[in-house]
Amino acid sequence: MPVPLVLVHGNPENSGVWGPLLEVLGRDDAVSLSPPGFGVPAPDGFSATVEGYRAWLAARLEQFREPVDLVGHDWGGAHVARIAMTRPDLIRSWASDALGLFAPDYVWHARAQVWQQEGAGEASVKEIFGGTPAQRLEVVNGLGMTGPAAERVAAGMDDGMGRAVLSLLRSAAQPVMADAGRDLAKARQRPGLALIALADADQASGTPAQHRFAGEAAGAEIAELPGTGHWWPVTDPHPVARALTAFWSRLDGQASERTRGEFAAPPRPGIQR
Repeated sequence: MPVPLVLVHGNPENSGVWGPLLEVLGRDDAVSLSPPGFGVPAPDGFSATVEGYRAWLAARLEQFREPVDLVGHDWGGAHVARIAMTRPDLIRSWASDALGLFAPDYVWHARAQVWQQEGAGEASVKEIFGGTPAQRLEVVNGLGMTGPAAERVAAGMDDGMGRAVLSLLRSAAQPVMADAGRDLAKARQRPGLALIALADADQASGTPAQHRFAGEAAGAEIAELPGTGHWWPVTDPHPVARALTAFWSRLDGQASERTRGEFAAPPRPGIQR
């Protein structure tokens, strides 16, 4: 049986963003977890903060009977990295394209800085998330996503997502992410893969140098992806699929030579998939 594959997406996405990657991987057994507010409603009282999403993801992963291969994109990549730092017992491996967020010199991108401002942030999310379906699709297309997956992303954008964006980004104002990055070395307890989309024009999750710095601090393998942009799950999943497949194959080979317990904690009681 393959190791369970768990995917966590970011903003402004829903689980439909993973369709192209899963098709390339040929995996119909993967589990896509939608952070509350991003494709699924946030329950009453949910804390849509950096720590709240880390706790949410840990609780979801505890439901699996065995450690998983965990992959995150955009904010999902940040949540994945936090799990690697704080709950390595829940995972066999981790992969993230957002490690640059944890570099000490990371500066939030222009739109995030607007969202972090009272008043201006509310106006921005109303414009982006509160429009008609056609307007939301125009926003998604403007980000660089097209096709059926982009249509699914646009369909999932709503006022609840806008509120989650404001809460999350305000909880992540610097120096919060830089402070979290001081724990990157703790992620070395499990094999990691730093995915660096070199054609990310806006470098929303960090510059290539910031990604490399954080990836090295976390002891992760570095996969630099020329020609790959920020929205690769929709626009260009093939290079990432190749990098992930090679990464997992190396882990499988190592596990065949030694006990699998080096990379995984003993099975835990939980929900059968």
